[in-house]
Amino acid sequence: MKIAILGSRGIPNNYGGFEECAARLSVNLVRGGHDVTVYNPDTHPYEGNEWKGVKIKKIFFKENIFRFFAVFIFDFLSLKDAVKDQNDIILELGYSPASLFYKFVRRGRSKIVTNMDGLEWKRDKWGYLTRKLLKHCEKNAVRRSDALISDNIGIQDHLYSEYNVNSCFIPYGAEKLTSPGDPIPGNLNLKKGEYFLSVARLEPENNIEMILDGYKRSESNYPFVVVGPLNTSYAGFLMKKYRNEKKIKFMNGIYDKRVLDNLRCHCRLYFHGHSVGGTNPSLLEVMSCGTPIAAHDNIFNRSVLGDAAYFFKSSEDVSLNIINKDVEVCNKFSDMNIKKVKNVYNWSKITDSYLKLFLEIT
Repeated sequence: MKIAILGSRGIPNNYGGFEECAARLSVNLVRGGHDVTVYNPDTHPYEGNEWKGVKIKKIFFKENIFRFFAVFIFDFLSLKDAVKDQNDIILELGYSPASLFYKFVRRGRSKIVTNMDGLEWKRDKWGYLTRKLLKHCEKNAVRRSDALISDNIGIQDHLYSEYNVNSCFIPYGAEKLTSPGDPIPGNLNLKKGEYFLSVARLEPENNIEMILDGYKRSESNYPFVVVGPLNTSYAGFLMKKYRNEKKIKFMNGIYDKRVLDNLRCHCRLYFHGHSVGGTNPSLLEVMSCGTPIAAHDNIFNRSVLGDAAYFFKSSEDVSLNIINKDVEVCNKFSDMNIKKVKNVYNWSKITDSYLKLFLEIT
């Protein structure tokens, strides 16, 4: 099959979840004998036209000049080229804003498959008009895609209840971590098993404030480390609110996976506050470490974790998670999550599921 993968910020991955998905999926499909092209922004640092057998096409993307509109231009030009190149399958990673252009291209033999990601329009950071636009993009993707993919049962349920459409459940992937890598960097002044951790973008829907309020309430003697970009107004609000709490440590975003894996593996309890996404890649990475997890109680996190975690809906719940942490229970959770990563969130099995769907619609 001839397959194009659009909607990411390019491979090799130096950005996030969809980029890792594009990298893993494209390489596995090429190994299976398929002709795969990934569309990269021309600002991506990788300069080659091929990576591990995957073709790379570089598309105009000047975010520093066009700001908000750069993504619109990039998505439209990528889709137009992929259709012109007569791909059998065009896989769109995310519906926004690409789905706005589905009706403007003559597809020929190409089938468009959209991975619907999370409920982007529910994020608190967006204003009213942006939310309306994102919701319209979601509707467009549902109406005009040849097939839909949900990476989480919660997203699958949403699409069925909201639009009465079926989607194919194919989760995101992870790999079991065999070694946590180097010791915790000395400049962090942290000891194994003696700190709490949360890694997330500092945005309201990730519930960092709820988590930190609960941590304060617990009166724990162990420090709490928050890792995430500190250059946003909401991050500024959080740092100001907790500026007198010496045990709460804010660290700017860390993008070295070995350092992150090390921090995750050795923390006492990991807090995952995401509430509007589908399957969050960072959650799977924590599961692969065998780290005990306390997660915000919602359909998306429950879908991924099942009963293998503590859950919270309030700062009081967070406090109880910390106070009532039980070593035997945590060990049980860890074993369950490692097995789930191996058996469910497995990139080889995920690739097979994508390919099966592609073959069904062509």
